[in-house]
This record gives sequence, C-alpha cells and structure tokens, in this order.
Amino acid sequence: MRLGVDLGGSKIELVALDDGGQVLLRRRRATPGGSYHGTLAAIGELVVAAERDLGQQGSVGVGMPGAESTVDGRIKNANSTWLIGHALRNDLQDILQREVRLANDANCFALSEATDGAAAGAETVFGVILGTGVGGGFVVRGRVLTGANRIAGEWGHNALPLPDEEEEQQQPRCYCGSRGCIETWLSGPALAADHLRHTGIALSAVEISSRASSGDAACEATLQRYERRLAKALAMVVNIVDPDAIVLGGGLSNIDRFYGSVPRLWRRHVFSDVVQTRLLRNRHGDSSGVRGAAWLWNAD
Repeated sequence: MRLGVDLGGSKIELVALDDGGQVLLRRRRATPGGSYHGTLAAIGELVVAAERDLGQQGSVGVGMPGAESTVDGRIKNANSTWLIGHALRNDLQDILQREVRLANDANCFALSEATDGAAAGAETVFGVILGTGVGGGFVVRGRVLTGANRIAGEWGHNALPLPDEEEEQQQPRCYCGSRGCIETWLSGPALAADHLRHTGIALSAVEISSRASSGDAACEATLQRYERRLAKALAMVVNIVDPDAIVLGGGLSNIDRFYGSVPRLWRRHVFSDVVQTRLLRNRHGDSSGVRGAAWLWNAD
C-alpha cells in the first residue's frame, strides 16, 4: 500500500493506493496555516488514522510547495512560508518512524500523469501547473528529475521568452523578486490582470473564458494574448528538453481551446521541421498531486 500526502496551503489531503493504483481511502483536513509543528502533527494523524482503518502499514510520499536545500535539507522556495527553514523530511521520519519521500507538488503532478494519467507510457513528460501560480515538473522514464539544485522544472520563474513591445514595457513584478517571470503572465491572476489592464474591467479567468466563448471581443483578445504567451513559454521547454508530452494542470487547464491553439502557435518557435510533442489535458485533475506523492515509491 502506498500513502500519498498533498501538503497544500489550505488543505492536507491523503490517499491510499493499492499496487494497481486503485484508491483504498481518501481523507483531507485543513492545513494549520502558520504552524509548522501543527502541520507535522496533522500529517502524522492522517497517516496513523488511515493505517489503523485499513489494517496495514504503507510507504509514505509527500508532495509540498518548495524544495529541499542541497546544503542542509531544509525547505526553501515555499509559498507556505511556515515550512521554510525546517527539515521537513527528517521531522516527518521521526514522527512516522520510517523513510519518507518528499517532492515538489508540481513534480508529483507530473509523476501522477506520467504513471497512470494522460501521459502514461511516455518516456519524457513535462507537467505544468497553471493556477494561482505557475509551476512545472519533469519525469523521465518514470522518475522525477530533481536536478543538482533541486529546482528542475521551475519554469514559472524564468523570464517570458521573445517578449513583444508591450511585454517589454510591462514586466510585472513577481513575488520571487524578479520582473517579467512566466508566472506573472500565465497564472490565473495574471490573466485577470492582463484583461483589467487592457479593458478596465475586472473579471476572473473563468469569466473571461466563458465570455470569449459567447463572442465577447475583448475577452477573446485577452485569451489570444494568453495563448501566444503560453505557446512561446512552452516552445522554450520543447527546444531544451524535447519532451514526448506536456500535460497541463491547474484551473486554466480546463480551457478547452488551448489544446488546439497552443500547438499551432508554438510551431513557429520550436527549432524543428515538425513538432511531435503532445499537449494533453490531465486525467486525474485535482487528485494528481496526491496520487503522484504516493507514486514516489513506484520506482522501487
């Protein structure tokens, strides 16, 4: 039995999977925001309760925001700031009395979709989160690629490539301290901000998509700008890694038109006569992160 834990800013979710990937149990509870020790306790309680109810012990994988430092194993780059500076893996191992595998939540999403999701069977997969923030993760031959600095897939904190005149002038500030990051152009809030900047009308990403489908010209223009930016940003990934598949997750992955429009647009930016990389909608939706955490033990 594999136990996966998705440690989010507002909720902690646990899933138990059998060897075939069938869900045996699913639980969730609110994250004790701001409390590191409360977060540790909540994860421990979820694991203990699941094992008690199922009558067996399982491996434990945890997906979380941020990454482990290669210097001391402490958490860095986490938007759940109360985790930063703590040795999360070691502390969980002390509580649970077993080895715990830890990975960035975007890596867990990519692993889930590469294992038994939309990109099952693909050798190289790039998983993309387009939501409140923008993240990414690489899976190669069924294994998460973390990199020498534990930041592989941090696509959202590169500058938007090939900026046009407007993009050169705007350069929105990112929470990471830089300007013009991909996240500042392609997150859900960034899409809404772009529409507000051009029209003076405040709409959510969902509203913009819906109104564009109904013929609203301003919303259609906003989505076309977004599609051009997404195509340029993904073309950069294709040129560097050349993945077999790119899987979209997060709230914006539900916009159907992207799966046709973006591959058409990225052709001009990819250094190849043909582009065989597939752009795919995720199969497991909001469950991909927690399932990927459980599959961190799949390689063994």
